[in-house]
Amino acid sequence: KTFRKKILFICSSITALVVCVSGNIGFIGLVIPHMLRIILKGSDNKKILPLSFIGGGIFLQLSDLIARVALSPKEISVGIITSFLGAPYFIYLLIKYRRENL
Repeated sequence: KTFRKKILFICSSITALVVCVSGNIGFIGLVIPHMLRIILKGSDNKKILPLSFIGGGIFLQLSDLIARVALSPKEISVGIITSFLGAPYFIYLLIKYRRENL
């Protein structure tokens, strides 16, 4: 169990570093594939990879649209919109993973 906790800590730290360097939009690259795995009910990477490109692009376009229209004529940062939508899902994944492994 200690090894698993160390690996989880290392992976979380690397993820935090990636998001820190690339910004909140990079967070989508982490969330969209997981969403697609649940939607497609499997982990066939031949399907997941191309759909992740398309799904990530569509998600960012919708986030940008919401950011521009929500408080028109002012704009919200796209990162705020992606965080509002992506963070709760990521927390859901963490809780689900924890319940399955306890």
